[in-house]
Amino acid sequence: MTLNTQRDGKETLRRRASTPIPASHQLAPRDGDPSGDPHHPTLGHSASYHPGDKTLHSRAHWSSDSEDSDSSGADCLYRVVLLGDHGVGKSSLATIFAGIQEKDAHDHLGEDSYERTLTVDGEETTLIVMDTWEMEKQEEDEKWVQDYCMQVGNAYVIVYSITDRSSFESASELRIQLRRTRQAENIPIILVGNKSDLVRCREVAVEEGRACAVVFDCKFIETSASLHHNVQELFEGIVRQIRLRRDSKETNERRRSAYQRKESITKKARRFLDRLVAKNNKKMALKVRSKSCHDLSVL
Repeated sequence: MTLNTQRDGKETLRRRASTPIPASHQLAPRDGDPSGDPHHPTLGHSASYHPGDKTLHSRAHWSSDSEDSDSSGADCLYRVVLLGDHGVGKSSLATIFAGIQEKDAHDHLGEDSYERTLTVDGEETTLIVMDTWEMEKQEEDEKWVQDYCMQVGNAYVIVYSITDRSSFESASELRIQLRRTRQAENIPIILVGNKSDLVRCREVAVEEGRACAVVFDCKFIETSASLHHNVQELFEGIVRQIRLRRDSKETNERRRSAYQRKESITKKARRFLDRLVAKNNKKMALKVRSKSCHDLSVL
């Protein structure tokens, strides 16, 4: 089921309220069934879906600052799957992405997938954020739901709470599990330390999260869903990571140049010096790599 709601009287947000059903649980389509939409593949039928599928639907827009406008990435549709323990803030991140206000959250109970078009660096990309890793009343179906989550994503966000060390350890295990399941694929994975506003309750240091990301070869960012801190940066970073793997080197270099034009002179100088020193110093190279895991605009 897809729900349409109006935001600010102008934009339309499309949210998917039903849980995707795997191919093994679906009925075969009947001839002449008018309910099928050839331009909008069923979430549960991964065999008929390919990264970059084109869909032409009216959706809400979330724009980043950009000087240029380019339609080369317009209407591309990608699934982003949220993974992590219960209570780490996955649903909060998903509802912020969907533009749902906290006061309205109770009206959207039961929704687990959200579709939205983001304009990042002047180009449009549509994400379907899936918060289906741990649903109520899974029980016997839990195994296939989680197996499905591991198979269907075009990008993954592994979330832990900085106030809960066990959730951080679970995040590391999820990264290992994901590597085994999708080992032949170069898919974007971002490790997210949520609840960064709870400083006095912190159990996992920033350095530990960064080190974990370096070891497991993924990106890292800390967020605060309650303060909306770094949440937009997270989802825009996902789009950039997808594009870096999808598009040609020339296209990505053009985007990178446009992105760097907005950096301060001090930041540019620091980046240049780090790279220069890292060429002849292995320890410094590891340090630079650790820093780069924060940069969601590079591989």
